[in-house]
Amino acid sequence: MSSTQILITIAVYFAVLILISFIVGRKGDSATFFRGNRSSPWYVVAFGMIGASLSGVTFISVPGAVELGAMNYFQVVLGYILGYVVIGLVLLPLYYRMNLTSIYSYLNDRYGSAAQYTGSSFFLLSRVVGASFRLYLIAGVLQDFVFESMGIQFWQTVTLTVILIWLYTFKSGIKTIVWTDTLQTLFMLIAVGVAIYFVSDGLGLNGIGEITSFIGDSEMSQIFFWDDWKSGQHFVKQFMAGALSL
Repeated sequence: MSSTQILITIAVYFAVLILISFIVGRKGDSATFFRGNRSSPWYVVAFGMIGASLSGVTFISVPGAVELGAMNYFQVVLGYILGYVVIGLVLLPLYYRMNLTSIYSYLNDRYGSAAQYTGSSFFLLSRVVGASFRLYLIAGVLQDFVFESMGIQFWQTVTLTVILIWLYTFKSGIKTIVWTDTLQTLFMLIAVGVAIYFVSDGLGLNGIGEITSFIGDSEMSQIFFWDDWKSGQHFVKQFMAGALSL
């Protein structure tokens, strides 16, 4: 794709996100912003959570990491499943029973304001650091493939990206994010499918059978690591990292 085609695709994509924000955010109030009036369909939330736990960093970095660590990241994905089960069976019932806006109001009720401020501060710090790394990587990709040839500087690319994200979230909050995450999850899964098709076609592989055989014969197809407890790739460490990161 040319830079112009990529730019048009990005513009259309963000236009759709902003349109969703406008439609969803009409007649919204603070309850809509923070809790979506608790009216979001569960299946939409569940599907959108796939994209919420992933990002462009996952899409770009995980395939490249296979060369060094094989498919050990799948152990983290299995940990995500446990994390989602805990959220669904423990945290969500607690939210509804106590009519909470966030887990930090529960910390205040149970342990006091110090626990609330400490927990929320660490959460904000972790989100800012994580989002900064993701933004840096994605903005770098946009800079290299689109904006560099237009003479646009990197800081301008970052600023534009932040503004676009702000435009579709500032008005209706979580109610918008539920639907935009669903849309982003759909597009990400489509992109994965398209990438698999072109990569397999480039390798001369035809059909699922040839692809799975090719992967199975590779030394980089190992998923589970049990041998070295000190290694960061050990199953228990990777699994718990996935479960706790949610």
